[in-house]
Amino acid sequence: MVNDLSVFEDISELKNYAKDTQELLMKEKHFSSKISVHGNDSIGIYLKEIGQVNLLKPEEEYELAVMVDAEKKARLDYQKLMSSQEPLTKEQMDYFQDIFRKADFAKSKLIESNLRLVFSIAKKYNNSGMHFLDIIQEGNMGLMKAVEKFDFRKGNKFSTYATWWIRQAITRAIADQSRTIRIPVHMVETINTMLKTQRSLVQKLKREPTDQEVAFAMNVTADKIQAIKKIAQDPLSLEKPIGEEEDSSLGDLIADGDVLDPMEYASKEALIREINQALSTLTDREEQVIRLRFGLWNEQPKTLEEVGHVFQVTRERIRQIESKAIQKLRSQNQFELIKYYAELQ
Repeated sequence: MVNDLSVFEDISELKNYAKDTQELLMKEKHFSSKISVHGNDSIGIYLKEIGQVNLLKPEEEYELAVMVDAEKKARLDYQKLMSSQEPLTKEQMDYFQDIFRKADFAKSKLIESNLRLVFSIAKKYNNSGMHFLDIIQEGNMGLMKAVEKFDFRKGNKFSTYATWWIRQAITRAIADQSRTIRIPVHMVETINTMLKTQRSLVQKLKREPTDQEVAFAMNVTADKIQAIKKIAQDPLSLEKPIGEEEDSSLGDLIADGDVLDPMEYASKEALIREINQALSTLTDREEQVIRLRFGLWNEQPKTLEEVGHVFQVTRERIRQIESKAIQKLRSQNQFELIKYYAELQ
């Protein structure tokens, strides 16, 4: 075992490693390249391809995460070695090459085993004005980011952690790329909600809903719906034929907003468990303040003043309690999970 050393002896070895790393990134894109851009029927081929990859067991996920983490330390060791300019022995080179080979394998396995999660999340954004295959690709890039950022020491399930990065990558890409005029991420979410509400009402009413009906279902004004429609300048018919035989419609590919995908359901349940665990580290009052302020468990978020009335204290006192609680959660890297769950509701 070699201590506090790193990677390769000369620049040619380093270039070879960089090439290998690039090949790993390209391997992930291999899945998207299998989907022909000429027809949506090939989405079935993609699903079949990713469906052949087994899901990871918790112990397998842990072992792979450890391999990826070992590479991070090796990179730091390499920088130290470069400053000393000491050549590596063959034994040292073999040792570190083994570390990086294992890390490449681990990243590939984590990515491949979670591509179904990406597809599950991507379906929620299919009618967003961005090509579905591009949405999947952006989600895959978010997954790759999650693999690099994941810290197994925090005790989080990887799929729960990855869901946040996947969703963030997709929503940002939609906001940045789907329209010439940039639409804020929160407005993209609002547009998606409106489109899903319209679809639900079409199925229920057997006709196109009026703006007033959509507004009532979303608990907003009809003027707000009209404003959203003006921003969403690329409406698509849910009856638009797709596929080589044109025997399916665009609506068939849109996830039912009333039915949670099994994989997403499992991920959400895991997220709830992790949030409960994080909240258990707070005092009772801090926990209640966070629950009320962020509207956890399908409640409406409350203002500082409203929470103050609940506890019969000033809004400034609630702000202080909230600030202290958030600081605790941030120190555990758990605050982003709570923000993410609040956005999901």
